[in-house]
Amino acid sequence: MAHISNHTPISWQSIITKYNKPRLSRSVWQLINSIGPYLILWVIAVYAIQYSFWLALPAILLASGFLVRIFIIFHDCGHGSFFKTKKMNEIVGKVCGIMAFTPYDKWTDSHRYHHQTVGNLDKRGDGDVWTLTVDEYQNLSPRMKFFYRIFRQPLLLIFVIGPLSFLLYSRFTRRTMTKKQKKNIYFTNVVLLAIAIGMSLLIGWQTYLLIQIPIMAFASMGGIYLFYFQHQYEDVIWSRNEEWDYKKMALEGSSFFKLPLILRWFTGNIGFHHVHHLGPTIPNYNLVKCHKENPMFHEVKSFTLLQSMKSLKLRLWDEKNDRIVSFRELRRSMA
Repeated sequence: MAHISNHTPISWQSIITKYNKPRLSRSVWQLINSIGPYLILWVIAVYAIQYSFWLALPAILLASGFLVRIFIIFHDCGHGSFFKTKKMNEIVGKVCGIMAFTPYDKWTDSHRYHHQTVGNLDKRGDGDVWTLTVDEYQNLSPRMKFFYRIFRQPLLLIFVIGPLSFLLYSRFTRRTMTKKQKKNIYFTNVVLLAIAIGMSLLIGWQTYLLIQIPIMAFASMGGIYLFYFQHQYEDVIWSRNEEWDYKKMALEGSSFFKLPLILRWFTGNIGFHHVHHLGPTIPNYNLVKCHKENPMFHEVKSFTLLQSMKSLKLRLWDEKNDRIVSFRELRRSMA
């Protein structure tokens, strides 16, 4: 495992301050080149699907890519990094959240907590992929072991649980939520229902569902894969609360996903997740520049798309050996 040096010529706080200034022109242009094509592709899909769903599928797939990009804008707004003012971030964030079927207030609060606790074994649960330690897993009942193994099946997590979490799970409130979070969920649901009714009257409910559900499904699959890999990969570090360090966890507990240029564009550079976790107030369009211009980031190991697929077999944190392991590795160690 490559460890990041704690001795740098310039403090990491000073480095972040250089790049966490959003530019209005860049942010507005990103809104235009993300939402504009998404809406155009929707129109193309509406006309194409009158002849065949398969004819509309290319537009649907491409639209799902733009929806991932819209979600990144929503994500940046939640960090207060897309615009200089809180009000603009909230307005644009809530609009993008509606497009992505995600309530802004609840998701943003949960995600901020994720940044404050990522890789902390004593503060797991909110905004993370459910991960147990080896000891915790071994102490589960047979029934709960089965449930955990099912949940951590990558195909189920990415292709079923991911889409359902955006389409259905995000529609409901829970007792632990604040009044503000609940109101935002109600508001988001009402707006989504109004859009669904309006679109159904305009193009027919079958057409609306045949386009909207696949777009959301494909976009969420891509998003869940990204989120899964960001903190579940070979050489990742996790620690107990007393040893947890913000900088160390950002650089060694968050992946550097070296995607092809076109995928990097659609995902708003979120593959530079080590930079994002160190400076969540940096706009997505400044992440690459921050990485390239500062040697402290060059020591971070990168992963390609092909290499990232190996992470899908990893399931449990082994505290004794400080590494994430698969069920197969657990069985071998027990044998």
